[in-house]
Amino acid sequence: MTDIASGSTYQKALQRFRQNLWGVLSFWYIVLCGFITIFAYVLAPDASQNANQMHLSIHSKPPGFKVKMLTIPSQIKVEQNFFDRIFFGKKDYSTELPIISYKTTDSMLQVQPFVEGSLQSMERTIPLSDFGEEVNLSMIEENYLNNRTFLLGTDKYGRDLLSRMLIGIRISFSIGFVAVLISLLLGITLGAIAGYFGGRVDAVIMWLINVTWSIPTLLLVIAITLALGKGYWQVFIAVGLTMWVEVARIVRGQVLAVKQMQYVTAARTLGYNDFRIITRHILPNSLAPVIVISAANFAGAILIESGLSFLGIGAQPPMASWGAMIKDHYSYIILGKAYLAIIPGLGIMSLVMAFMLIGNALRDALDVKG
Repeated sequence: MTDIASGSTYQKALQRFRQNLWGVLSFWYIVLCGFITIFAYVLAPDASQNANQMHLSIHSKPPGFKVKMLTIPSQIKVEQNFFDRIFFGKKDYSTELPIISYKTTDSMLQVQPFVEGSLQSMERTIPLSDFGEEVNLSMIEENYLNNRTFLLGTDKYGRDLLSRMLIGIRISFSIGFVAVLISLLLGITLGAIAGYFGGRVDAVIMWLINVTWSIPTLLLVIAITLALGKGYWQVFIAVGLTMWVEVARIVRGQVLAVKQMQYVTAARTLGYNDFRIITRHILPNSLAPVIVISAANFAGAILIESGLSFLGIGAQPPMASWGAMIKDHYSYIILGKAYLAIIPGLGIMSLVMAFMLIGNALRDALDVKG
C-alpha cells in the first residue's frame, strides 16, 4: 500500500491541517453551522414552521426594533410530539398582534394596534373568552403579552429576520451535503470504472462526461429542475446531477495512475476480482484529491441553490432560503434598507468562504498539487 493510505501519513496530514489557522477556524465555523442546521427551531426566536409569523404593521424594521406583542391563541387543537416540534417547527395557528397600548373592561380587552408613523390606529376589541375561561388582566400579561426584540429587524412581511436566517441555513447546508453525496456516488463509480477498465468503457464514459461538461451548469440545473418540478428535493437532485463530472475526471486520472502500481498487479496475481481490487486497493489510495474537490463542490452547490432561489425555481415560499431572501429585498437597497439584502448575502458569502478555505487547508495538508 502507498504512504497516503498509512496511518502515519494521515497523522502528519492532520498535524499540518491543525497548523492552518484559517482551515481550523473554517472547520469550527462549519461545525457551528451544522449545529444550527439541526437545532434551528430551538435557537430561533420564532419557532413556528418556516418562521412564518407575519406582522405587516411592522414590516422592514431595522435591527434592534422593539414592540409589545399580543398573542391571541387559536381554538384549533394541534397534536405534535416533542421531536417534530424541535426539528420541524411548531405548528402554531395563534395570531400575533403588535400593539401600542391595552386596557380591559368587564369582558373585553381593548388594544391599540401598532401603526407606522404618526397615524392613529383604530382600537380593536377582543373578548377575554378568546384567551380561555376565567382569565383576567394579570393572566393575560403573564401568558399572552411580551416585549419582543427583533435583533436583525423584520423583512417586508414583518417576519423575524434572525429566525429566517437561522432556519434558512438548513437549505444551504443540506443542499451542499446532499448534492456532494450524489456527485460522489456517481463520480467515483463512473470515474473508477472508466479508469480501471479503459477501452470502449472509458470512451463511452468520457463522452458522457464531456457532453455534460459542455452544458452550462446553471442552464443544466434549470432544465433538470423544470423537468422534475420546482421544490426542495428537486433542487438537491438537480445540483447533484451536475457536479459529478469533476469528481469522475479526477477519480479516472487517479485510477489510471494507481492501477499501474505493483500492489495492484500482485492483487490480480492472487486472483482477486475486479470489484475487490477497485474498492480495497485502488480507491483508498486515490481519494485525497476527491476530498479537496468535495469541499469546493459544497461551496458551489450553495451558490447554485442561492441562484436558483433568487430566480424563483429553488426552494419555494414560505420556506426560508437565503437566495429567496435576497430576491425579496434587493430593491430595498435604494430605499435605505440595504441590510435586508446584505444580511443573507453575508450568510452565503461566509459559508462559501469557509468551505473554500477548508478546501485549501485540506489541499495543503494532503499535499495535493493537481
